[in-house]
Amino acid sequence: MGTVLGAMRNVRWHELQHAYGSASQVPGVLSRIAWGDAPSSGEALNDLERWIGTPPVFDSTAATVPFLWELAATDTVRDRAGVLDLLATILAAGNPEHPAWTRAAHEAVAEGRGTAAVSYT
Repeated sequence: MGTVLGAMRNVRWHELQHAYGSASQVPGVLSRIAWGDAPSSGEALNDLERWIGTPPVFDSTAATVPFLWELAATDTVRDRAGVLDLLATILAAGNPEHPAWTRAAHEAVAEGRGTAAVSYT
């Protein structure tokens, strides 16, 4: 991994959950979004949306959001608009059984908005 997504190794993904279990696969999916060809990147983005973005959000959602902002700001990412759509989906999603996860996910999206403003101006 280069500088893009380099901080992923600092997250304890195996301790986090997504809709289908352990979030240990999230780094690989983020990498496919970053460097995959169009079909692979699109499939990875769809997987990630099902795992962390569909209602409800999970504890891995907030950990993933900063990397989504990083991808949205990276010119070489094939579907930056899809990444931004996923961030919007996360902002609209919640988890009534785990309000702290919802709050953390929403705060992570809000904190990264400056990234989009700088990247697209």
